[in-house]
Amino acid sequence: MASSIASSFHTRKTIECKESRIGKQPIEVPSNVTITLGGQDLKVKGPLGELSLVYPREVKVDREDSFLRVRKTVETRRANQMHGLFRTLTDNMVVGVSKGFEKKLQMVGVGYRAALEGQVLVLSLGFSHPVRMTIPDGIKVNVEENTRITVSGYDKSAIGQFAASIRKWRPPEPYKGKGVKYVDEVIRRKEGKAGKKK
Repeated sequence: MASSIASSFHTRKTIECKESRIGKQPIEVPSNVTITLGGQDLKVKGPLGELSLVYPREVKVDREDSFLRVRKTVETRRANQMHGLFRTLTDNMVVGVSKGFEKKLQMVGVGYRAALEGQVLVLSLGFSHPVRMTIPDGIKVNVEENTRITVSGYDKSAIGQFAASIRKWRPPEPYKGKGVKYVDEVIRRKEGKAGKKK
C-alpha cells in the first residue's frame, strides 16, 4: 500500500515538472525589432507597431543575443501551463510587429455585400438596415469584390476578435452554407428535409 502511494506520488511529481515542448523553444528576434525588458514587463517594437506584455511570476523572459527565451521560475502544474502559453504570446508579438497577421472572411448569400466608409465597415446581410462596424485602431480592413474581407494588423488577438465579431452577425448555416465564414473554414453541411425524403 505504502509503495503504491509512493509510486503515484512520484508519477504525479514527474507530470508536474516536465518541460513544456512549446515553452522551451527559443524565439528569434529579427533585426528590425527592438526589445525592452524590465522585470516581468516586455515591450516589443517593430515596423508595424508596438506591443507589451506582463508575465506572471511563474515565468520570466530572458534575452540571449538575437533570441528570447521564456523560462519557468517554479516547478508547478500552473507554471507548465504558463510556460507554453506565454512563449506563444511572446512569439505572436515578435511576428506581429515585424510581419503582421491577417484573417480572411468570405460572404456567401444573395445580396450579401461589404463596403468601407473611412474607418467603418458596412455589411449588408439581409437585415432591414446595414450593419456598421467601427474598425479599431491598429487594424486594417480590405474588401475585395464586395464579398471578400481581409482583417490585418500586428496584434493577433485583436485581429481574431474583430474577425469573429464580423462572422457573428451571420454565422454560416449548415444547409446552404449562407453567411459569413472564414476562408479556410469547413462548413459541415446538412441535408434539408426535402433531401431526406428522397
